[in-house]
Amino acid sequence: MANITGLQMWKDICNDSRISIQKSFFGLRTIANYRPTNSVIEVHTYGYSPSDGSYIKHILETPGSMPTQIANGFKPKPIANGNYQAEVSMSADRNFLAVKLFQFERLNYVAVTDTLVFEGESARALSGLF
Repeated sequence: MANITGLQMWKDICNDSRISIQKSFFGLRTIANYRPTNSVIEVHTYGYSPSDGSYIKHILETPGSMPTQIANGFKPKPIANGNYQAEVSMSADRNFLAVKLFQFERLNYVAVTDTLVFEGESARALSGLF
């Protein structure tokens, strides 16, 4: 599991009114909660191959068709040092999910999506990918 303060989308999460941030253990540990359900937010970083990453990007760009595409059995396989990298913040109850997708270009990961936030049924459907 990644450190939430180390994510590139950290500022976006902090500015979201649905998220509460708490510092503990002398400020060394940061805990984020999804306010409507008071569920702890877990963060992960996943690497993906070019084909899986581009398909994830397609799903994120067309949210209306997301449940259909996920139901069709698409399950990306995370890999180390992938061409695509996804930062994922997800509540433990799966009612909140924030994701930002990056692609490796010119020796650096460059954002290819904004920080996208999903709640409710959309978040639960999308959580199946991660």
